[in-house]
Amino acid sequence: MSIQTIPAESKAPFFTQCSVWLLIFLHVLRGALTLSFLFPLINDQKKQEHIQRWSRRLLSIFNIQLRVKGAEMLPHTTYLLASNHISWLDIHVINAFRPVRFVAKSEVASWPVFGWMAKQLRTVFIRRDSARHARHVVGQVADVLKTESICIFPEGTSTLGDEVLAFKPNLFESATVALVPVYPMAIQYLSSATGKRSYSPAFIGEMGLLESMANVVQNRHLIVELAILPPMAIPSNGVIADRKDLAQYSQEAISKALRSQ
Repeated sequence: MSIQTIPAESKAPFFTQCSVWLLIFLHVLRGALTLSFLFPLINDQKKQEHIQRWSRRLLSIFNIQLRVKGAEMLPHTTYLLASNHISWLDIHVINAFRPVRFVAKSEVASWPVFGWMAKQLRTVFIRRDSARHARHVVGQVADVLKTESICIFPEGTSTLGDEVLAFKPNLFESATVALVPVYPMAIQYLSSATGKRSYSPAFIGEMGLLESMANVVQNRHLIVELAILPPMAIPSNGVIADRKDLAQYSQEAISKALRSQ
């Protein structure tokens, strides 16, 4: 699927695009070598440092500015992040801010290079068409949350970013099982030239990964904003919210945050 992202006269020059593609290739190669040869030898903290540096460098190659609001709200203990989903870039943006584990659709595992890298980073893959598999993944995510924070994309698909689709509640159950807080996170991509929403990073429909990457390469004026939002307050009766309450609260909080921009 192809969408109009930026006017033709605003696209990066051809030779600039070629140089960016070369930098991407070299950067991905470096990442693959790091995962293959260095990661088996270092501890988790060093791995997170490498992931964060690699992700920040990737954003730099694409000339994407990262802005984060509300980072001070996140605790030092583990938590579940629930984010709207726009692009394959979302994972790298979040890792550039603060590396976490992810739950991703099973199709990601088959992506060239990036799918292999996601496996090496211990991404939890979920089959969207299988309720039984979703229940199994809930148990996996709850186990991860005992020691590591994890991010989910409860819309179940990526969108243009104009609206937030209804959040699927299944994976929120992992937070209630693990007894960790859920922090909604709103993500949006903007044009640094106009300040308006940019559709260049959108990865939707039948669009291929390389087509989506090309849209980003052509646009050298991108800002990505992450807004960490407060978790759902514990009711006065002390009853812990269930997965449906958490999903609805998170979806509404993110929708409100995006509308206020």
